[in-house]
Formats: sequence, C-alpha cells, structure tokens
Amino acid sequence: MTPNLEAAYAEPHRRYHTRRHIEQCLALLDKVPDLMDSERQALTWAIWWHDAVYDPRASDNEARSAEMAKRDLRDLGAGLHVRDEVARLIRLTAGHKVEEDDRLGALMVSIDLAILGAPQTDYDTYAQAVRAEYAHVPDDAWRAGRAGVMGEFLAAPVIFPAPDFRDSFEALARANIAREIAALG
Repeated sequence: MTPNLEAAYAEPHRRYHTRRHIEQCLALLDKVPDLMDSERQALTWAIWWHDAVYDPRASDNEARSAEMAKRDLRDLGAGLHVRDEVARLIRLTAGHKVEEDDRLGALMVSIDLAILGAPQTDYDTYAQAVRAEYAHVPDDAWRAGRAGVMGEFLAAPVIFPAPDFRDSFEALARANIAREIAALG
C-alpha cells in the first residue's frame, strides 16, 4: 500500500470506507478461482484504490479515485493498459452496473457489495457506519435518500452480477435491505 492510500483510508470521517473494508474485499478476491495473474492483479489494485477518495459530500469519488489510481500506478511502473482497466473497474463501483459479459467488472461490483449479504449484525454495523459518514445529512433527508438508494438495489433483477456471489449473498442481501428500508420508515 502506498502512503497516499494509508492516509486516505485513515481519514477521520471514515467509518465504513476504511482499510478494513479493503481488507474484507481482498479476502473475498482471494477466494475467487480461475483468474489469470494479470486479472487478479488488476482487481487487487482496483480494490485498493476504489474508495481512495471518499468525501460523503461529493458525487465524483469514484472518478477521482480512478484518476488517483492511474497516477499512482503509473508511478509504480504499471503499463497504460492495466492502469486504464483498473480505473474502469473503479468507476463501475459508482453505479454498480456492468455489461453481461464483463466478468472482471461483475467480480469488482459483487465484491464491493458483498457487505449487503452479510449476516444481520454485520450488515447493521455497516449501515450504522455509513450513517455516521453522512452525519451532516439531517435524519429525514437521510431516511428518504437511503431508502431510495437501497430500494434501487431491491428493484434490480440481481444485486450481484457475479454468479458465485449471487448464489452466496443475494437472498440475504435482499432480506437485509428490505429490513433496513422498513426500519427507515
């Protein structure tokens, strides 16, 4: 990890989008079989950098994280093609939508969203941590906004585009999200 990343993930306003989230994502990537070394490397870098820029008041965090990754990876000697692929994977985490034949994109999005299919106590801890990151948003606006975002996940045909993640996490994610939306009132 670069000093830039260490500093980013240690920012005091972060509660969920911390190094722990990155480590959990990397642990999930470690369990993914049948990746070429170059694919695993691109996903590893994309995971490391995908939340490098995290300002709860901004709407361009993923784009800025992608640019940071391209810059840092250039300085580390990574080639243009891999830098572009890492940046593309990071940008996918903005909307969590991927093309049907985009295996690496599906893995990136599914890994990033895996917390949605966590056991109830872990999910609740995640939801509370995200709320703390958005402490500047008044409660009424938070409840409406969060319910809207989470409702989009429920309305989607699938939450996890990678089949193995869908098989493992989809049902519990839908139950967690529905429970959170009900609690938001």
